[in-house]
Amino acid sequence: MSQLKIAVVVGSLRKDSLNRKLALALANLAPSGVTFEHVRIDDLPHYNQDQDGNQAPEVRRLKNEISAADGVLFVTAEYNRSIPGVLKNAIDNASRPYGQSAWAGKPAGVIGVSVGPIGTALAQQHLRNVLAYLDMPTLGQPEAFIQNKEGLFDDKGHVGEASREFVKGWIEKYVAWVKAHGK
Repeated sequence: MSQLKIAVVVGSLRKDSLNRKLALALANLAPSGVTFEHVRIDDLPHYNQDQDGNQAPEVRRLKNEISAADGVLFVTAEYNRSIPGVLKNAIDNASRPYGQSAWAGKPAGVIGVSVGPIGTALAQQHLRNVLAYLDMPTLGQPEAFIQNKEGLFDDKGHVGEASREFVKGWIEKYVAWVKAHGK
């Protein structure tokens, strides 16, 4: 694997999403030879098993983008102590019909930022449970439950000096994980 392609799924649709900023910062800190492609999830229909035989073009696009990636990076917010509904909907759509999951075998990374003191710990735990069922080997350590504080991001959206080494170390560990567990 000389050039790694990572599909990035941001679990927040908000225009000024902290998690979107984190996803961009991770891409900026990644080792060379890695490309990050953000996959769109805001246009997906609500998952409905009745549509498994005739999936919407948006669902087929998502499945193709995931299938073409060497790994999947989930950067998610925490809503009501769990994963955002839009993220769960994307996961459900791309995992169906049964036996045709785009997620299976893709090395995953899970990280997130929140205004709360425990970051996105509960959302990440719920997401890890789902990813285990989907047969996605998921980086276990280091865990990264990031609380947004003054200086986390600079005015250009880059990770601030105090957190840069930790975040850089995390993305380097994830890239190594993808190389070790990828196709």
